[in-house]
Amino acid sequence: MTPLRSTFGPAEPVPRQPHGLPWVRQRFRAWWQARLPLTDQWALGQRNVYILPTRAGLMFALTLVVMLLASINYQLNLGYALTFLLAGAGLVSMHLTHGNLSGLTLHLRPVASGFAGQPAMLEVVVHNPGRQRHGLALRFDDRAHHGGHPALCDAPAGGETHVQLSFTPPHRGWHRVPALVLETDYPFGLFRAWSVWRPAGRVLAWPVPEAAPPPLPAQGAAAGDERAAQRRSGSELDGVRPFRRGDSLRQVAWKKVASSGELVSRETAGLASRSLWLDWAETGLSGTEPRLARLAAWMLQAERAGIDCGLRLPGRELPPRQGEAHRRAALDLLAEWSGA
Repeated sequence: MTPLRSTFGPAEPVPRQPHGLPWVRQRFRAWWQARLPLTDQWALGQRNVYILPTRAGLMFALTLVVMLLASINYQLNLGYALTFLLAGAGLVSMHLTHGNLSGLTLHLRPVASGFAGQPAMLEVVVHNPGRQRHGLALRFDDRAHHGGHPALCDAPAGGETHVQLSFTPPHRGWHRVPALVLETDYPFGLFRAWSVWRPAGRVLAWPVPEAAPPPLPAQGAAAGDERAAQRRSGSELDGVRPFRRGDSLRQVAWKKVASSGELVSRETAGLASRSLWLDWAETGLSGTEPRLARLAAWMLQAERAGIDCGLRLPGRELPPRQGEAHRRAALDLLAEWSGA
């Protein structure tokens, strides 16, 4: 039987709830992580480093059992010697694998904000006060939702190394950094040692800008046209003022900077008196997320056009300015806004 199709486009698949063994694993992971503290610095020691044999380790143990039985059955003295020699090497391997993690310290650097649906980069500093460590792998604990490809690294003796991972916030707002796992199977791959870490850091995801927004409101277009006309007509400067944080590089009086060595900005009567307000009520849309998406797109348009713009939301207001700091403050305000 052919499935029915909606006239409004393909239907989105309904996410399937985990059941069986995946459900048990998910519940156990949630219970286990709830026991761990939230911290941006994680010191690895005897209490939080765990170790178990790998599949290769289990096969190695099974091989030792077969060799021991064969040596007993055929009374092979050299077989006994080889069996116990390999067993001793396996025990030393377990000690080295556990010691490859013990003593390390992990530190999460502050995570920069970004747009929802785009990867957010995490930078973890691995500090090693002892001997050199090899074969370290850092990954997310939940591989199904955050990817299963670990970041591999070595930690130099008495130094530190930087490891980067990325995850994608699905929607705007604050997101907690997912739990991380540092693991190793060095040197022989017979044992796997790991430690689970719950960082306390959070990531702020900005709303995704509207793909094809309409032009800026009329006030912004007029201000932009007047500025363009002033530039074409070569209007004289009314004066200069000290450079303020948020001024665009186009406002800097570079000739004045070259002659006096002081960073100053141009100021004309037309530029000083013009500003654009991006208002929640003037988006022409209904619904919270579409309005925020349009305001974010307008904010980026105004920034590219060099227009001083402010932001008005119900109960919140950001004065008109320019610059990277102002753009980030506006997008942060849109990301954190919770409703009228």
